Amino acid sequence: MKKLMAANWKMFKTRDEAVTTARKLVELVSGKLPDDREVLVFPPSTCLHGVAEVFESAEGFSAGGQNFYPASEGAFTGELSPEMLKDSGAKYGLTGHSERRHILRETDDFVGDKTTFGLKKGLRIVLCVGETLDERKGNKVEEALERQMRQGLKDVPTETAPEDISIAYEPVWAIGTGEVAGPKEIEEAHAFVRKTLISYFGEKASDIRILYGGSVKPANCGEIIALDNVDGVLVGGASLDGESFSEIVLAD
Repeated sequence: MKKLMAANWKMFKTRDEAVTTARKLVELVSGKLPDDREVLVFPPSTCLHGVAEVFESAEGFSAGGQNFYPASEGAFTGELSPEMLKDSGAKYGLTGHSERRHILRETDDFVGDKTTFGLKKGLRIVLCVGETLDERKGNKVEEALERQMRQGLKDVPTETAPEDISIAYEPVWAIGTGEVAGPKEIEEAHAFVRKTLISYFGEKASDIRILYGGSVKPANCGEIIALDNVDGVLVGGASLDGESFSEIVLAD
């Protein structure tokens, strides 16, 4: 399985800025991308088409949508459908990110609706799960992860291909704070995620990618992706600069 090196640009960059960054990233990585790596960028929706166009001629690069509504069309002002994302060049969709859960109040149940619908409409999905600081301090990490995964995967067909869904473990307390979960914490969380996936999908869950997200930088990426059950990373702030993210993509 290829390690998925993913970038979430959140609410940053105009179209021109995004295209310039995407071109810089391709330039820095072109000819150097290991055979076991795949690069994925989630730009803002206004930049998606431009970034996807840059990636069309770059082997191993894909673009994804940060958000979508679980319907093909309708009276949902301000929302985008999976079909609209695909029309703009998206191959992937992101669901369950902590900012959508905790700032925009998306429930576990709604995250599950989005995950299932996105897969049904042909997007590959990266489903984010992770505990808050209070849940970690209260020894409720596994309880939080199990709840989010149970609801997030509630209607996903068990015959779903492993390459069509990835889980991103992102401890909420480590996102954008500079704090990074320690190797032991990451391995324990990822082992539990793997165990939960196997209980749902069976042995083919061994081929489902589990990413780590939470203050990933060029300086720590190599150590993180070398850990057991870490099949890639989901990077926020450090992915906004093409040079910085290229170092993460190529980290060993």
